Amino acid sequence: MQLKDCFFLGKVVKKYSFKGEILVKLDTDEPEIFKNLESVFIALGNNLVPFFVENCKLHKSQLLRIKFEDVDTEEDAEALLKSELYLPLSILPKLEGNKFYFHEVIGFTVIDDNFGEVGELVNVNDTGAQELFQIDHNGSEVLIPINDDFITKIDRKNKQILVNTPEGLIDLYIEN
Repeated sequence: MQLKDCFFLGKVVKKYSFKGEILVKLDTDEPEIFKNLESVFIALGNNLVPFFVENCKLHKSQLLRIKFEDVDTEEDAEALLKSELYLPLSILPKLEGNKFYFHEVIGFTVIDDNFGEVGELVNVNDTGAQELFQIDHNGSEVLIPINDDFITKIDRKNKQILVNTPEGLIDLYIEN
């Protein structure tokens, strides 16, 4: 399995017990769909290594408490701290309408009702309080907040995101 075929599930943030259990901070709006995992891939060095789940349950809403097979001690769990967990893209449920996964819209063309074609979506910045579309407009970066009120349509067939942003927002980023 290669990283390009996977999505980021979360990161090991803490050991939980002396029996090798760990806590994973999930990167999802719906943590409950991951409480019955059978296996995950953990990034170790430059490799994705499969780990089989012995037991798994939600812990304080956004954390997943996991006991892996053959991870039986605090030392074993310690070795996994700060590791990133991944799952194959193929297990993600298909989204429709204006719901989308960040990875699926990279490369789409963003078109604004007021401005016209803004450019190509090159990244989704989700590190701050507000998630942002990062768009390349002829070498200039344009940032548009990901907001349900701004997104009018996700057109998967034509690889386009249609938005209606406040007048002048896009002009702030473009040099005359």
